[in-house]
Amino acid sequence: MDKMIARFPAQLAEALEIAAKIALKKHTSPYRSVLISGMGGSGIGGNVVQDLVRGECKLPIVVNKGYAAPAWANKHTLAICSSYSGNTEETLATFGQLLDAGAKIVCIASGGKLIELAKKHGMDYVLLPGGWSSPRACLGYSLVAQLGVLRAAKLTGNRIFRQIDSARKLLEKDQTDIRKRAQKLAGALAGKTPVLYIADHLESVALRWRQQINENAKMLCWHHVIPEMNHNELVGWRNNRPDVAAIWLRNRDDFARTAVRMTINKEIVEHLTNTSLEVWSKGKSPAEKALYLMHLGDWMSYYLALAREVDPVEIKVIDYLKGELAKV
Repeated sequence: MDKMIARFPAQLAEALEIAAKIALKKHTSPYRSVLISGMGGSGIGGNVVQDLVRGECKLPIVVNKGYAAPAWANKHTLAICSSYSGNTEETLATFGQLLDAGAKIVCIASGGKLIELAKKHGMDYVLLPGGWSSPRACLGYSLVAQLGVLRAAKLTGNRIFRQIDSARKLLEKDQTDIRKRAQKLAGALAGKTPVLYIADHLESVALRWRQQINENAKMLCWHHVIPEMNHNELVGWRNNRPDVAAIWLRNRDDFARTAVRMTINKEIVEHLTNTSLEVWSKGKSPAEKALYLMHLGDWMSYYLALAREVDPVEIKVIDYLKGELAKV
């Protein structure tokens, strides 16, 4: 896992080259919506895309994580089906429904049934490099490929790609410091249940942290966004919780009222837990800030796994689940 995480900046560079070559067949119906279908390590790319292009893409973007495509999907929908293995059963089920609905489907995978189906039906597809044992370590590929599809569909421009390249350079330059910060964070979280809070416009970052803590460190974790958290979960902070660690993922340019709320929330929570940590992003653009925080979180989850003496790659319980499902 440490080798895969360390390769993330290089993966971004490779992904940018792949995205530059993406071209889509002409679609006769105008796009009116975008649906991104994917699960787990492949699905998180869709959440990040949703956050990063929300200020640029004029169409609604919905991330679909399940077996069923929404009823509104039709010939005016650009549907991106993302599965690193190409064999994720929920994504394949959704593919079949999108095919029946006449959506413009673009498949992103390293192979498997998804690529086979794309070829069979003459659809566009993006073939990702294979050989990665953990799809969750392939965020750079899925994220940038999905952005490449949006650009090829003329729904976004080149600015986000320049931001990602700047993020890649930042991660390469700050790699040593990022790992030191991650080790320190992991030390503070050992033996605690992490609770993550972030401004709503970058929820995908907290989602990534949660998923990586779950899979790499084998720990339960939850997250919420500000300001929505102020209308419900804040009331749940009533009793002393020394077993909980509150992590505040922050950006210098968060919306002013959101930033004030987060500061007040932190003051409230610190009366109820002795572990409350602010983690500030680095970078100038939203993409730089998001990728910096996610890479820091990836390393933190790895060091947390080492502290807990668990294998960050192993996912035996998911393998068991898939085996049991195969019997049905």
